[in-house]
Amino acid sequence: MNKLGLLGRNISYSFSRAYFKEKFEKEQITNTTYENFDIESIDLFPSIIKNTEGLKGLNVTIPYKQEVMPFLDKINKKAKAIGAVNTIKITKKGKLVGYNTDCYGFKKSLKPYLQPHHRNALILGTGGASKAIAYTFKKLGITYHYVSRKQSEGVSFTYDSLTEDIIKNHQIIVNSTPLGTFPNIENCPNIPYNAITNNHILFDLIYNPEETKFLKLGKERQAVTINGLNMLKLQAEKAWSIWNLH
Repeated sequence: MNKLGLLGRNISYSFSRAYFKEKFEKEQITNTTYENFDIESIDLFPSIIKNTEGLKGLNVTIPYKQEVMPFLDKINKKAKAIGAVNTIKITKKGKLVGYNTDCYGFKKSLKPYLQPHHRNALILGTGGASKAIAYTFKKLGITYHYVSRKQSEGVSFTYDSLTEDIIKNHQIIVNSTPLGTFPNIENCPNIPYNAITNNHILFDLIYNPEETKFLKLGKERQAVTINGLNMLKLQAEKAWSIWNLH
């Protein structure tokens, strides 16, 4: 039996397990299972690799997309450039190879909505997922700036320093923070929403709830709003093609 799984912390809500279970049923894939590996600390990762018979690959989610990298034998060029891994393939020889399929999922989800005026972007949050977003913007020739709670290297703005003018001049805004995820659906990033217009795209990597408060506030101002569901489906299929077990 081939085993796949999701590595993360507090992931009982996970999209991936339900997605692959349904995929395996629909496509009559009977030789593969998918389970959650919910660990408190990345130090437990080697024991999963050692003790899980038939393990062929893993998805990686918050908060281990960067922390897992030192444990891998090889990191694909794109994942190295991004600085985060969300997919691990375990080779026949037992080597661990890291990939990033977030950038693929994000790019394919965003591209249909891009207009010529979408030249500048804000990325809210600086975690593992934000790195794939930044990489994608670079490839698309879109200028981007990080927004974080604290001023640090590489962070252009803090939430406190965001003005209406900054929002007006950045017509793509991506939430890569967990703010607003179920069950805390009343939360949202603290930005000047009244500066958002119908020229804006608001993209939330969250998919549960389907419409976060961040997206709701954008929609009220006629912005294009996109949640993370399509991106997740695309990156899951991309991961499946990397594991290529069928």
